[in-house]
Amino acid sequence: MENKLDPYAALRYKEFNIFLFIRFILVFGWSMQFIIIEWEVYNLTKDPLSLGLIGLAEVIPAISTALFAGHIVDQKEKKKLFVIAISGLLMIAFGYYFITSPYVYSTYSSKKILYGIYTLVFLGGFVRAFVGPIIFSLVALIVPKKIYPNAATWSSSTWQLAAVLGPAFAGFSIASIGVHSSTGYVLISIIIGLLLTVFIKKKPILNPKIGEPILQSLKAGLSFVYRTKAILVAITLDMVAVLFGGAIALLPIYAQDILGVGSEGFGVLRAAPAVGSVLIMFASAYIPLTKNAGKKLLIAIFVFGLSIIVFGISSYFWLSVFALFIYGVTDGVSMIIRQTILQLKTPDEVRGRVASVNSIFIGSSNELGAFESGLAAKLIGTVPAVVFGGVMTIMTVGFTALKFPKFTKLDLTEDLQNT
Repeated sequence: MENKLDPYAALRYKEFNIFLFIRFILVFGWSMQFIIIEWEVYNLTKDPLSLGLIGLAEVIPAISTALFAGHIVDQKEKKKLFVIAISGLLMIAFGYYFITSPYVYSTYSSKKILYGIYTLVFLGGFVRAFVGPIIFSLVALIVPKKIYPNAATWSSSTWQLAAVLGPAFAGFSIASIGVHSSTGYVLISIIIGLLLTVFIKKKPILNPKIGEPILQSLKAGLSFVYRTKAILVAITLDMVAVLFGGAIALLPIYAQDILGVGSEGFGVLRAAPAVGSVLIMFASAYIPLTKNAGKKLLIAIFVFGLSIIVFGISSYFWLSVFALFIYGVTDGVSMIIRQTILQLKTPDEVRGRVASVNSIFIGSSNELGAFESGLAAKLIGTVPAVVFGGVMTIMTVGFTALKFPKFTKLDLTEDLQNT
């Protein structure tokens, strides 16, 4: 059951399957919610900078809370924290359902509605700061260490599958039943996810330093990441790539103004990267990416940058879809390798704090990337902004290969054999 060559090793654990279903339905809802809000904000403003501000509104609380969240996660029981975090997401989803209602639109100005949306995004950033560390720590308590890479692959695949269906469903849902009713689907999905947590058992707290002063705890987590160069380089490389590869945030502009494909085409464009990620992640369950992991990560991010450039200059819908598909394939490879490095190199007692640092580097860079793309589009135009991001991503790969030559030789097969 725990054979590392078994592509279904993690799926043979019932609790892990329940966890995957909860993660799927939550991410499906989150993905829908982001697309709906992104569409509505641009619909209200017709300003690319307004899309960037969505990311900025979320990243500020997410970064400021992340390290504290990691400390809490390492100190507390994970199942209870999971329930609390989902409850927080439920409250945010209810807020979106209310603020997009006909009553609000008939009572308040577009400007006040926009401020309300940004406020909910801001509050959601605090909740999101806890979600990543909780999920990362929970996976390690559900399956044995020998199958962490396989569990990470299936967990990431589940995330990406939900990210395929969520945006596509959101695009068609907006077109068929409108923004308000679409947020109702988000609300229902999160309620289902919350109810299913009853099937997740309480988990032991493996941190031997319960009650450790918070500053000392945070210092220990940061010191571990700094000392472990494989983790530091991987998350830094991915952070910069995602920061300058935030073309996804500008998709409403491409769908409405450049490609002219409407909300249905927007859903297809938004889903294309996730389709690529899902395919590569399912393939990786059979063909592990642990051998020559460092080199594969650099190649993946290099091609990631090329796909951004092609998407940026394309004026043909299906070429744009293909470029975003390759974007997703290479992003999927990057995600699998990075998650495998984190799972294999991180001791149980610091998982929350390491996941928090990772969320600052990677998760928050998505929002900062959205802000960078929105600001750049405002200053130099949409197409030049996207191309600039792709060029910077490629330059980052070259810099990393020259600055950290040992990382290009990183191989995780030995780490896997020693578990």
